[in-house]
Amino acid sequence: MISIYTVDAFTSTPFTGNPAAVCILQEFPSDDAWLKKIAAEMNLSETAFLCPMEGVGNYQLRWFTPESEVDLCGHATLASAKVLWESGVAYRIEQLRFHTKSGLLTAKRVDGGIELNFPAERVAPAAIPPFLEEAIGFKPEAVYSNRMDMLIEAENEQTLRDLKPDFHLLKDLPARGLIVTCRSDNPNYDFVSRCFYPALGINEDPVTGSAHCALAPYWQEKLDKKQLTAMQLSARTGELKLRVTENRVLMQGQAVIVVKGLLLH
Repeated sequence: MISIYTVDAFTSTPFTGNPAAVCILQEFPSDDAWLKKIAAEMNLSETAFLCPMEGVGNYQLRWFTPESEVDLCGHATLASAKVLWESGVAYRIEQLRFHTKSGLLTAKRVDGGIELNFPAERVAPAAIPPFLEEAIGFKPEAVYSNRMDMLIEAENEQTLRDLKPDFHLLKDLPARGLIVTCRSDNPNYDFVSRCFYPALGINEDPVTGSAHCALAPYWQEKLDKKQLTAMQLSARTGELKLRVTENRVLMQGQAVIVVKGLLLH
């Protein structure tokens, strides 16, 4: 039997933030069919699968949505670190090293939470898809993209909060998904965002760590600040503290384990 956990990430309050499933394996199966079935059964935005590697604190880490494997996921990485430390598997290890499709990612314990070291995924100007205005209900001044997502800026926070995208149209974006962001009205936050991934089976993701690999350098340049505080304005909400270096984003958040169970099949 294999233990599996549900963890709410980028929050300290249960039933908020972004839930992820975490499953620690001794080895990966020979094909991905079982992993995909477990991710579909958990039916969360991401299920993380971990397998120990040679060397203290080294793990292979893969992430699956209910429909497909993804290259980068922040909240399920945060959840994985939380489980490894709280379950006692890596109790005395101060820094965890995750080997992923996006290279080496690390997690370390800091005051107030866990700090992830992720690649900066900077955006560049992109062509505006002809259906985008219809899909989101307003005309974006500009569109940006990186290897994963498209990013646009809303005029103000109320526009962002009121946004009701046409998810059927958004499935046709030439990207993993759409990030919509703007400056925050709350002085406690530098910027806010919402993230939509209908092509992955996730209409709106509650709190998206990988999106902040683009958002952090985007707002760092606009606000001329290397340290930023962000909130994602989904129904569950979530908070992140961010620091931008030349080509990395240090992403700090909290997490809470809400379910522990056993896989019987």
